[in-house]
Amino acid sequence: MHRLPTAEAEIGEELAVVRPGLVPRYARELPGARAAVLTRLWRALAHEPLPWIGGRERARDALVLRLSDGRVLEGPPADPYATDAYVTAVRLDGGVHDDPARLTAALAVPHGGALAAELAHSAASLALSRADRPASGGGPVPPQEWPGRDWEWEQRVVDGHPFHPNCRSRPGFSVAEQLAYGPEHRPVVELRLLPVVARECLVTGEWPRELRDGERLLMPVHPWQAEHVLKRPGEGDRLAAHPLMSLRTLALPDGPHVKTALSARLTSSVRDISVGSVAASAVLSAFAQDLAARTGGLLHLTRTLGAATAHSPDLAALWRESPQEYVRPGERVLPVAALPGTGLPGSPAWLAGFTRLALTAGLGLLELGVALEAHGQNLLVVLSPSGAPLRLVYRDLADIRVSPARLARHGIAVPALPERNLTDDPTALRRKLFGSLVAGALAGAAGSGPALGAALEAALPDLPRTADVRALREEPLPVKALTLMRLSPGRSGDIWTELPRPGATGL
Repeated sequence: MHRLPTAEAEIGEELAVVRPGLVPRYARELPGARAAVLTRLWRALAHEPLPWIGGRERARDALVLRLSDGRVLEGPPADPYATDAYVTAVRLDGGVHDDPARLTAALAVPHGGALAAELAHSAASLALSRADRPASGGGPVPPQEWPGRDWEWEQRVVDGHPFHPNCRSRPGFSVAEQLAYGPEHRPVVELRLLPVVARECLVTGEWPRELRDGERLLMPVHPWQAEHVLKRPGEGDRLAAHPLMSLRTLALPDGPHVKTALSARLTSSVRDISVGSVAASAVLSAFAQDLAARTGGLLHLTRTLGAATAHSPDLAALWRESPQEYVRPGERVLPVAALPGTGLPGSPAWLAGFTRLALTAGLGLLELGVALEAHGQNLLVVLSPSGAPLRLVYRDLADIRVSPARLARHGIAVPALPERNLTDDPTALRRKLFGSLVAGALAGAAGSGPALGAALEAALPDLPRTADVRALREEPLPVKALTLMRLSPGRSGDIWTELPRPGATGL
């Protein structure tokens, strides 16, 4: 019998106390959750520049990895763009491993112990998320049953990041807290409104009047943050909101979204809000409106209405437009990550049309000098009542890259942005857009390398033949080495690798 790893057992024990009715479903979901995380891990082992892998080769219908210590790791051929859980077990020196955490521990690589713990938590949390799906399941929803509110779409994305092994890792969250705050569990979250002296804060844009109390600002704070980081769990009035995919951004009943600081590591990053992000938010928002006007209506960029910080990344919030502001009667707007739940990408013609729309908008902005981080969470699509992709909405500008030289060529003034947002390096610009849009949003929608490759081949001939388009057509696809980054705790910044072009023969 498969003995439960500690994380699985602990979550099962907590669940038996707070939601005993979910325990049988949680147990049934564990094998599939392990396979989903193992598939993501196998992608990394097959394609990332991990220093302890000495060689990779195809042997019959298998991929063989030769480790630097002489051991051999064997599994199925790896499609780096596949989103189904096709890896149920791999063999390490003849021993079968069906659990990603146990496999990582057995590899015994530097910093692997910490990653193994994260993977165990990711698989267990994913099983919990799947166990709490509505009785109707997670299959495609016909247009007549599509949700009418943006946050309802976001709560349908159960599995998290389609390619990161830490897709559901939420260290520091109890089972009760996951159920109370995770969007896939469909809760209503009561934000805390903590009073802060206004003159002691940095405020940009227009802070909402209803969040002012005389000389004080009422700062929206996530309840997890209030309890675990600020140690002020019982303070402040309440503001009910619906959590979105990022967990720390929530939709208010009257429309606006509020992004809160959450000093917890979700997937790879700690989700606090830097003082620099607050300082740059108004400039970025104004710049975005100028950019949107240059896309011919293909792309809207949501505005940051106001931002504030008590000069601490742990106590800050951004007040943003809802993407719902950019839809007309009968239309729907949803994150690209939610598209598989519609069934639409299963049509090659639909996927090609959507790919053409996304590349036209993204590459058009790149030519002007702006590389969006257009992954499936940041990029949303507006659908007609019949499901046709009409236009795009992009949110969260904090991590875009801007080329002063390209802007100047097009007569666009360079905004006063932080240095980290500015670069003229074409490799850095293409990595930002291609890694998020093509290897992220479009790959997640397509679900496989062949489907993505066919969509790109159908869409690319219609695009202007710029140097960026040539690079996308002819060069390997850049992508973040997500697992190597988790195994490199002493190294800051992103680590990149390259994937074979979608549809090409890979490992």
